[in-house]
Amino acid sequence: MERKKLYNLVLLALFVALIFLLGQTPLGLIPLGWCNVTLLVIPVAVGTIYMGLKSGLILGLAFGATSFVSALIKPSVLVSTLMGASPVLTTVMTFVPRLCIPLVIYGVYTLLEKKHPHIAAAVASACGSLTNTILYLGLMLLFYVLCGIDNTAVLTAIGATAGGAGPCEAIAAALICPPIVAALKKVRR
Repeated sequence: MERKKLYNLVLLALFVALIFLLGQTPLGLIPLGWCNVTLLVIPVAVGTIYMGLKSGLILGLAFGATSFVSALIKPSVLVSTLMGASPVLTTVMTFVPRLCIPLVIYGVYTLLEKKHPHIAAAVASACGSLTNTILYLGLMLLFYVLCGIDNTAVLTAIGATAGGAGPCEAIAAALICPPIVAALKKVRR
């Protein structure tokens, strides 16, 4: 039992380190100027599916912390505008969607795992990615309106993300996560 706990702790630490590494390089947060395309959902999805909800929430928190650091150091134009108006709302916007990702992934995966085990990880990962995109941009729009900032740029970003980056992130998560989870499960046996 102690060996399994140590294994899970080390694996969780590796996923957290991977999130921070990806979050501070162009590999995990691909800057497009007006927004960042993120692949950081992938370690959160793999960790949640493989290790459970508690570990997934820790990984979601690490994702949120990484996003917050990026918002402080190298924010997109939209984030810097909101940061200037309300650092508190920017903090909420960077953490809340990332903490909801593992909740959605765990729920979808649990529902589908018994009936469709081969597609459960792919669907759960895609749903987690879409949760991040929808909640992050939705909160950004809401907070722009609450702060009285012109939201034309946010609406443009939402349109561009809905038509391009968001679906690409979800497809990438659906394609990349299942083989990683399968490999981890095979190693565990």
